[in-house]
Amino acid sequence: MEPTILHGPHRHLLTPEEAAQVLGIGRTTVFHLLKTGQLESVRIGRHRRIPLDALQKLLDTLRTGEADT
Repeated sequence: MEPTILHGPHRHLLTPEEAAQVLGIGRTTVFHLLKTGQLESVRIGRHRRIPLDALQKLLDTLRTGEADT
């Protein structure tokens, strides 16, 4: 079953908490990935958002064994 987060109309950006839920990891781990540049994000005002395609890029990197986590 897909996470309900992705079922909203035209959701292209996720909060770090939502990204953690989609990836099945902790919020702290998401912030570590953001800090180390392994997970791309954008700032909108004071908020940090993670593009959906950044999640796929991270997964692709992890699959090929290029990530240093």
